[in-house]
Amino acid sequence: MLIKVFGSAVFGVEAATITVEVNIDKGIGYHLVGLPDNAVKESSYRIAAALKNNGYSLPGKKITINMAPADVRKEGSAYDLTLAVGILAASGQIKTDEVDKYIIMGELSLDGSLQPIRGVLPIAIKAKEEGFKGFFLPKQNVKEAAIVAGLDCYGLENVTEIIDFFEGRGTLQPTIVNTREEFYKTLDFPEFDFADVKGQESIKRCMEIAAAGGHNVILIGPPGAGKTMLAKRLPSILPPMTLREALETTKIHSVAGKLKNVGLMNQRPFRSPHHTISNVALVGGGSFPQPGEISMSHNGVLFLDELPEFKREVLEVMRQPLEDREVTISRAKFTITYPSSFMLVASMNPSPGGYFNDPDAPVSSSPHEMQRYMSKISGPLLDRIDIHIEVTPVPFEKLSDNQKAESSVDIRARVTAAREIQTRRFEEFENVHYNAQMSSRQIREYCKLDDASLQLLKTAMERLNLSARAYDRILKVSRTIADLATSDAITPQHISEAIQYRSLDREGWLG
Repeated sequence: MLIKVFGSAVFGVEAATITVEVNIDKGIGYHLVGLPDNAVKESSYRIAAALKNNGYSLPGKKITINMAPADVRKEGSAYDLTLAVGILAASGQIKTDEVDKYIIMGELSLDGSLQPIRGVLPIAIKAKEEGFKGFFLPKQNVKEAAIVAGLDCYGLENVTEIIDFFEGRGTLQPTIVNTREEFYKTLDFPEFDFADVKGQESIKRCMEIAAAGGHNVILIGPPGAGKTMLAKRLPSILPPMTLREALETTKIHSVAGKLKNVGLMNQRPFRSPHHTISNVALVGGGSFPQPGEISMSHNGVLFLDELPEFKREVLEVMRQPLEDREVTISRAKFTITYPSSFMLVASMNPSPGGYFNDPDAPVSSSPHEMQRYMSKISGPLLDRIDIHIEVTPVPFEKLSDNQKAESSVDIRARVTAAREIQTRRFEEFENVHYNAQMSSRQIREYCKLDDASLQLLKTAMERLNLSARAYDRILKVSRTIADLATSDAITPQHISEAIQYRSLDREGWLG
C-alpha cells in the first residue's frame, strides 16, 4: 500500500514542503531514499523502539520510503514522526485518509515522547500558504506555530496522541494563541531602566538620539565609567516592534532553535557576543546553516564590548551586512540570505591601560601602544558608526545623589514620536525606515542647510580637522536631533550638537 505524508525542510528563514512516500510490499527490508543525512537514516531505530513501546510495530515486510524532492538534502531528526505516521498508515495500523492534509514533524524518543524541533514558525507559515488543514508538532513548539492564524496546530507529548486523533479517539484540541494579545503585552516595566543610571546626562542624550535615528554608536571611556550599563539599557528606549518586525525576529530565533514555549517575540533582541567569537558564529553559516549573531540581533541591538579585543577579520565581515542590512552565505551546494538590520553599539577603552585622557590616572601605555590598539578598528568600520561618544567616570556627588533619573518609558515616548516622523518621511521608500538608512541622495534632499548652519559645519571641519567621512554622518545625526525637537529645518544648534559626536574623526585624537 502506498501512502503520502508531508513534512517540511527549512532553508535560511524559509521552509519548503517535503513529500514522504511510504510503500509497503512483499519481502523484507527498510529502504530510505531521497538524500537523507545520518540523523534521518538513524530514525528507523528510534521509530521501531517508540512504536514497540506503545503497542505498535514496524511491519516485517519491505518498506520503501522516498523523501521528495530527492535532490534536496534532508537534515536533522525532525522527520521521525512524519516517517512513523507514514509507516503506520501504509501498514493499515492507522485507518484514515486524512494524513495527507496535515504537516507532521517531531523527533521521537524511544518511549514515544516527542522532543522539540527547530524552524517551526517558517514551517507553519508555509503550511498555511499551501493550504494544509493543520500541523502536528511537539508540545514545546506549539505556541510558536499557533501564531499563524487559520492553521490548526496540535501540540503532542506522545506518538499515541496522533494515532488516536486519526483513529477518531482521544480529545486532542488545536492550540489557540491570540497574536495581538501576545504582541501587545505590557512593555512599561523594562528589566534595565535608565532611571537606575546616576549622572551621565550627556550620554543618555546621545543614546536617545541613536535610538531615535537607528544610528550605530561607539562608547569610549575608562573601565567602570558605565559603558556596558548604558548599552544594556538601550533596548528599553527603542520603539516597540511592529507586528511585521516581531514576525521576522521570531522566525530567525525559531530557525536557530532559541524559542522554548514562547509565542511571538515582543521584545527587541539584545545580543552581546564574547570577543573570542569566530567569523561564522558572527555572520552565520556552517555545514548545517544557522543564523549568526548579526541575524539574531535583527530589529534589535548588537553590543560588542571591548571592540579592539575582537579579531580584526571578525570585525571586517560586518562591513557589508551593516551597509546592506542582510547577509548572504554562499557555499558550494547552497546560498542562503539572512536578514540583519540591527543597531551596532560598541564600547572600548581609549588605550590598552584603559585610562588615556584621564588626568587623575597614571599613563601606563606608550603612544605607540595606543596607536597599535586603536588601529585594530579599521577606518571603513568606523565609517559606518554615526556617533562617537566619550564616557567619563561619574563623580561621587552624582553617585550618592538620591534624585530619581528620567525613566526609559519617558525617553521612549520621545524616541517613538521621532521615529513616526521618519516613517512618514520615508513611506515611499521600501528599504528606508529611519534616518540612519538614508543614502547620499536622500541626505541631499532631506538635510538641506541654511547659510549659518553651512558656515558652522565648514568651520568645524576645518578647525577640528574632521575627515571627509564625517560630513554625511553629521548631517544624518543632525536630522535626527531636529526630528526629536519636531523641527522641519536643521538649525545651527542641531549641527553643533551633531559635531560633538565625532570624537574619533579628529586627526591626532591619540596625539
